[in-house]
Amino acid sequence: MSTPARSHPILPGATLGVLGGGQLGRMFVHAAQSMGYFTAVLDPDAHSPAGRVSHHHIHSGYEDPRGLAELARLCAAVTTEFENVPAAALEQLASRLPVAPAAASVAVAQHRAREKAHFVRCGVPVAPHAVIETAEQLAAVDAQLLPGILKTSTLGYDGKGQLQVGTPRELAAAWQQLKQAPCVLEKRLPLDFECSVVLARGRDGSCVSLPVQRNLHRGGILAVTEVHKGNMPQTLAGQALAATKSIAEGLNYVGVLCVEFFVLQDGSLVVNEIAPRPHNSGHWSIDGCDSSQFALQVRTMAGLPLATPRQHSPAIMLNLLGDLWLQGGGAPRTPPWAQVLTLPGCHLHLYGKAEARAGRKMGHLTVTGAHIDTVRATALRAAEVLGIAPF
Repeated sequence: MSTPARSHPILPGATLGVLGGGQLGRMFVHAAQSMGYFTAVLDPDAHSPAGRVSHHHIHSGYEDPRGLAELARLCAAVTTEFENVPAAALEQLASRLPVAPAAASVAVAQHRAREKAHFVRCGVPVAPHAVIETAEQLAAVDAQLLPGILKTSTLGYDGKGQLQVGTPRELAAAWQQLKQAPCVLEKRLPLDFECSVVLARGRDGSCVSLPVQRNLHRGGILAVTEVHKGNMPQTLAGQALAATKSIAEGLNYVGVLCVEFFVLQDGSLVVNEIAPRPHNSGHWSIDGCDSSQFALQVRTMAGLPLATPRQHSPAIMLNLLGDLWLQGGGAPRTPPWAQVLTLPGCHLHLYGKAEARAGRKMGHLTVTGAHIDTVRATALRAAEVLGIAPF
């Protein structure tokens, strides 16, 4: 289903909508409001972080026809803040107003096998892998793919739906543990580090991107992002940017897209996965760039010109998980924000979530400054104060 065409940009004063009320929706709402737009959030949680700060909060399931009709009535365009939004909801909205990204693009990101096939079509290097959807496919797996990581094809994020396997017997047991869901087995490769690219692509095909981000994950969840000159070899950064653009163009993508990569110990680059939305690793851009990933999201859905973001400060971002509130084993505590905020260049962002849980993303801290050495020293001191492991 095609999105209704617009010959003119959607200007401030209009209402922009977002499916999903989490922290990404909240930061989108802040960006849209700062540019003069009204906002509407559709989310079933009456206390969602984005709904609390939006002009309109539609308390509705994502497939509720009445909720979707109300969102379409209020808005001039709609986006999404998470990739697992039902494609049917996007299709229904797209019959009435511009939706970015489109359902077809989101559907690729929702399914690892389709995602891998798209990477191959785009000529982007991927890890050796096999699709496992039947017992016959399981039995036919090449032993050269082991040891590997078995990942569910759908609904996997932040390390969920993933199991390490070393032998054919472990692989069979893992598939049973995952309830014989469609999966992708990826060969485990010798990893040096991880990186990501956040790109924005307009309806006219124009593309801009943030600088390449170097990432550290712990337990499958992003812990630290570093963005500065020399954070990775320039040749590799160029390859990552070119691969991201190829992936976006292959999808005819409109919106903000994040592509995550593995850099191997031999210096080669392979793509890991895509996120059809702003990404945790791009949050630093709010404080380190003249245009954040959320401002780019507003521009792409509104059909506004895309200007290349300029990084004005080296930046290190620390992810703030609910574990920080739960240290000590007693009742939840308030982390020592006052002590952290005495440090120069610290920018605290909390997402308005009422309950802290282990592994739950509660906020982030971005440290900026004139020189990366100073930024790193400050970020390490902030991590020490908060009880985050050094990096």
